[in-house]
Amino acid sequence: MRLLRQAMRMCWRDWRGGELRLLALALILAVAAVSSVGFFVDRVRLGLQRDAAQVLGGDAVLDADRPIDAAVVQSAQKDGLLIARTVAFPSMALRGDASVLVSVKAVSPGYPLRGAVQVYVDGVAREAQGIPERGTIWVDQDLLFALSAHPGDSLQLGNAKLDIARVIAVEPDRMMQVMGFAPRVLVNEDDLAATGLIQPASRVNYRLLVAGNSASVRAWTQGTRTSLQRGQRLESLEDGRPDVQRTLNRADRYLGLVTLVTVLIAAVAVSSCARRFTARRMDACALLRCIGLTQGEILALFAFEFIVTAVLASVAGVLAGFGLQEVLMNMLGRFLQERAPLPTIFPALEGLLCGVLLLLGFALPPLEQLRRVSPLRVLRRDVGVPGARMIIAYLAGLLGFAALLRWTAGDARLAAIAGGGFLACIAVFALLARVFLLGLRRLQHRDDWAFGVAWRFAVASMQRRPATSVAQLVALAVGLMALLLLSILRTDLIEEWRGQARIDAPNRFIINIQPDQVDAVRQRLQSEHVDATLEPMVRGRLVQIDGKAVGPESYPDERARNLVEREFNLSYRPDPPAHNEIVQGKWFAAGAPELSMEEGIAKRLDIHLGQHLRFDVGGDAVDATVTSLRKVNWDSMRVNFFVILEPALLRNAPQSYITSFYLPPGHEDLNAQLTRAFPNLTIIDVAAVLAQVRTMLDQIIMAAQFLFAFALAAGILVLYAALLSSHDERVREAALLRAMGASRRRLADAQTTEMVLVGVVAGLLASAGAAAIAWALAHFVFEFDFVAHAWVPLAGMAGGVLASLAGGWAGMRKVLATPPLAVLRDA
Repeated sequence: MRLLRQAMRMCWRDWRGGELRLLALALILAVAAVSSVGFFVDRVRLGLQRDAAQVLGGDAVLDADRPIDAAVVQSAQKDGLLIARTVAFPSMALRGDASVLVSVKAVSPGYPLRGAVQVYVDGVAREAQGIPERGTIWVDQDLLFALSAHPGDSLQLGNAKLDIARVIAVEPDRMMQVMGFAPRVLVNEDDLAATGLIQPASRVNYRLLVAGNSASVRAWTQGTRTSLQRGQRLESLEDGRPDVQRTLNRADRYLGLVTLVTVLIAAVAVSSCARRFTARRMDACALLRCIGLTQGEILALFAFEFIVTAVLASVAGVLAGFGLQEVLMNMLGRFLQERAPLPTIFPALEGLLCGVLLLLGFALPPLEQLRRVSPLRVLRRDVGVPGARMIIAYLAGLLGFAALLRWTAGDARLAAIAGGGFLACIAVFALLARVFLLGLRRLQHRDDWAFGVAWRFAVASMQRRPATSVAQLVALAVGLMALLLLSILRTDLIEEWRGQARIDAPNRFIINIQPDQVDAVRQRLQSEHVDATLEPMVRGRLVQIDGKAVGPESYPDERARNLVEREFNLSYRPDPPAHNEIVQGKWFAAGAPELSMEEGIAKRLDIHLGQHLRFDVGGDAVDATVTSLRKVNWDSMRVNFFVILEPALLRNAPQSYITSFYLPPGHEDLNAQLTRAFPNLTIIDVAAVLAQVRTMLDQIIMAAQFLFAFALAAGILVLYAALLSSHDERVREAALLRAMGASRRRLADAQTTEMVLVGVVAGLLASAGAAAIAWALAHFVFEFDFVAHAWVPLAGMAGGVLASLAGGWAGMRKVLATPPLAVLRDA
């Protein structure tokens, strides 16, 4: 009890004296970052996946070319999943003498399971309630234009006459079937039999949509995947929309990186604060040893201080994290379609554990040093040098910290590259800082105009305390590097995300353009100032590779089997598309039997440069050699093809044309004009889908920018802690120099020179380290092309100088305003 009372008094005194405040602030920031990201990521990830799942219409979809067995449906219901069915096929819609090719989709009650169909009510898009009633249909606006029809009119579908009840504004899962679109007709599945449109030879697409909790969906998809039949395909968010999943993964990794970097730089701040705390307690520990306290009692006293600080700061950090994520959720209210569910208790527990581990990991070495301080330190200042046990304490703290980084990052590769990169940079920075100090010796006594008295004072000051100078420079460089790293990746990721759904991205596709219509369609588009390129499209099936027959049985991978089982969309052109990048080989020569292939499908089908492929095109064999592999950005919404051949190989093959273009708002009547002039055209409007993708990206970008503030606050803190670490020594030096006659102006000039030197070197080191780690993360984790930015070293040096000058001014202001005698007495 005596020790407990003493420990409480010491803890209260150190808190009031400000000794523990900076330490607690570093912990609060780290815990707030971890817990807020934990709370926020749980909620936003669920929200983003929910919104992204609208593209599927459910959490998973079983796609088939024949009716799905009742046993599969029963297994989903047995697992407690919601289900809905759709049946889609092309047909002709008739009104009087007019007819239009349409895409009929019959839906069951409950459709869609994720998202909602929106229909026009008094010209405004509103969420529809339920599905079309029996005897009615919902149709696209383009179909009304094509048939000069209005809501309330009737259309003939096969043997049934159905009334137009609603006009469709948004169909959530439309993107999954983009290339099979004609104007949509949505019908109740109970009316399907009456139409008589499905016959034994009909081309029909059957889909079973399921939704529920993630564990049940995952279990059902795993069980169903093992028993897929021919013509069936299971789609999930990962399989159905890899571009959406890739965006979500990048966002998740960036949020993990923000957390990891915040913890890293908070750890540097904690380490600097603990080091300063230890240095200022050495004399007090020596006195306590002199009055009879044992090593164990000293350890207990300071362990109590650290544990109390860790617990209180961690609790405060968790509360701050919860409040901050709630603020962010409110800010995202205009982006989230529905409010995300409340978080669980686990992020709070993670934050508390993070705070305790972080402080204890960096408190063990200082505690060991304080425990082993000798009573002789009262008489001799050189006593108290760290012993061999300090190495063990540091290793234990390092191992615990490595586990903490892996945990907070949530990704082993991310933790290894970022954590390992930071540790490597710390070692390299320390070595280069030491080399820098040695190099300054050559310039210390220069007496020309460029090196005045302030320069000599500054260099001498850094030489007198090399260990402190190196530690300060490294800590400053690490803090700056963290901020630069996040700035680089944040800039590149946001540009990458925004590039996926640009405002001017193509939002209309036209397919089924016949060769004799190409000139007329092109002229009509040009008359409306629409920039569009019409590309030929030829259907062909891959049948041989290097003379060996190819079929579904040739590949164990399900997606590879699906690819070779169906026909490819082939194209031809003399030059490579401007929006494709050739990553291997070279473009084919004119007149040569050669082709270019997209790198992804080439990898999946194990096709390499120089191999000879044969395609069956309308019963004719087309042979060509692979001469190049292309990187295709499928998110661009431009027309792209897996395979492009030399024009002479396909020019005479049966073909149609396809194009995509951007249609500005207010020009929607172009769809009706084209449909009336060319009834066979299929115009696909993906503007609503693009708007949905942009909404999701806005959520991700806003979250990344908001959470960047955590790292910024932690970075500022570590810069302040780094400069504060040498504050006491600077105070004593300044007092001695003033007592010896140095003026305030000269001391201020020396301080400014030293801070500029430290800031420039730290900024250069930080920019180099940030660029190296950013390159590794971009290449191995985020999977985008790294771009070197000229502003990085300039920002690093400017930030380093500003931070150093700010810290130096804050430290020197009190010194210069206090009489030297008072400073020396206090010291």
